[in-house]
Parts: sequence; C-alpha cells; structure tokens
Amino acid sequence: MTFINKLSAAWTANDSLLCVGLDPDLAKLPAQFQNDPQGIYNFCREIIDATADLACSFKPQIAYFAALSAEDQLERICAYVREHYPHMPLILDAKRGDIGATARQYAREAYDRYGADAVTVNPYMGSDSVEPYMEWSDRGVIILCRTSNPGGSDLQFLDVGGKPLYQHVARLVAEKWNSNGQCALVVGATFPEELAQVRAIVGDMPLLVPGIGAQGGDIAATVTSGRTANGAGMMINSSRAILYAAPQAGEDFATAARRVAEETRNAINQYRG
Repeated sequence: MTFINKLSAAWTANDSLLCVGLDPDLAKLPAQFQNDPQGIYNFCREIIDATADLACSFKPQIAYFAALSAEDQLERICAYVREHYPHMPLILDAKRGDIGATARQYAREAYDRYGADAVTVNPYMGSDSVEPYMEWSDRGVIILCRTSNPGGSDLQFLDVGGKPLYQHVARLVAEKWNSNGQCALVVGATFPEELAQVRAIVGDMPLLVPGIGAQGGDIAATVTSGRTANGAGMMINSSRAILYAAPQAGEDFATAARRVAEETRNAINQYRG
C-alpha cells in the first residue's frame, strides 16, 4: 500500500486528522522512564498504544533520539508501529536536504532502516535533492513549504516572480516534482491565510500541519483553511501537548495523553465540514 493510500484509509478508519508527534525529551519523561535504559522506547510505546485509535499518523522526530544516542530505540519504536499498527502511516521527521548519493543514503535511512512510510525533506537544494526519494515509489516525500516558526519568513516570503517563495515551492511540487503522486507539503498552522493559499495551489495534496498545541495555532482557522472538499487532506500534528499532558485525578501519563489526543481530535473534527 502506498503512503497516500494508507493515509487516506487512516483518515477514514479513525475519523481523525490528528498526527501524534513523538518528541521524547528525557527531562520531561515520567520518573519511571528517566533511569530506564530503554525508557524512551517504553514511554513512546505507551503513548502509541494510548492514542493509536485517535490519530491518522505517528511522527517521530529523529533529533530527539539521535541527541541521546537512542537510534536503536527509534528503530524499535518504528518496528512496533509496523507490527502492531500496520495501518497507521509512520512519518520520520528528519528534514533532510542533500543531493545525489548522499540524498539516496538519507532515503535508505528513512525507508529501509526505520521503515518509515514518509520522510520530511528540505527543498532548498532543488529537484535533484528530492528525486532520490522517489526511487521508493510507494513512500511519501513531505517537503517543507511554509513552516510554523517566525523565522521562516526570512526566506519563505522572498519574492519569486511576483509570488512568495513558499508559493513557488508549492507549485513546483504540485506541477513538476510529484512524479510518484506520493508528495505532501509541510505548512504551519500558525499561518492560516498562507495555508489556504497553499491548498488552493496544490488541490488535494496532503499537508503536514505543525503548530497547534504548544505552538498556539488556532484549530478552527487551521482546519477551515487547509481541509479538502471531503473534509480531510491534513495531518495536524501535536507533540508536546499530548506527550506531556498533565494528569488529572486518577490518571497516569498515558491516560492523560489519550484524553488530550481525543480532545484535540474532536476539536479538529468540529470544523471538517
């Protein structure tokens, strides 16, 4: 099954546009995991089990694992998702950007080592930095377009033929780069007007949308700006707000994460039309 087919099925099966980001910060993990050599894996596994029926995808951020020399635990997490939730798209958030043989090695890392269904990449080096990922014809390539951070405007709003650069990127991907039909774009929830502009350019292409939750993006504006005609088309990511949700009376960390994930999923669904 291709990335796009798997994602479309997950939107329907779980009635969800929520992407759960896996960004394990050792200092924020519950105490029982902080002195556990496999604590990152065990924490993420419990988050996955608690939220798998509420999400449309999981997105581990590779830097949170690599910084702690925990790539082996990331491999185990990815294997766990593939074994127990094979219907759930697994997105490796790596934001890779290089050309030729080096890009091909990054693709091997994402698709072969970690078994990801899709990987995030940086388009700054142009089409030949994206092409090697297309050799895996069933896998997704999620290209940075309009990012959620304020500094993104330093480059993404540069004028390119009368249009901002992020719109030029969106058009390039939609019209020239999407040779396998498995591309998606990253567009931040913090800029709903620009999200709507990208949607108008790319049609039904999926959008990975960070920026709700801890970054403060407005759910109503995000969904109404980025949804497709059938009320789908997005993977709206929330990481810290779910992972580190404050437990209420009688809850453990996983129950709290599930509660916030369900609240977020339901809030998104209010505006899907």
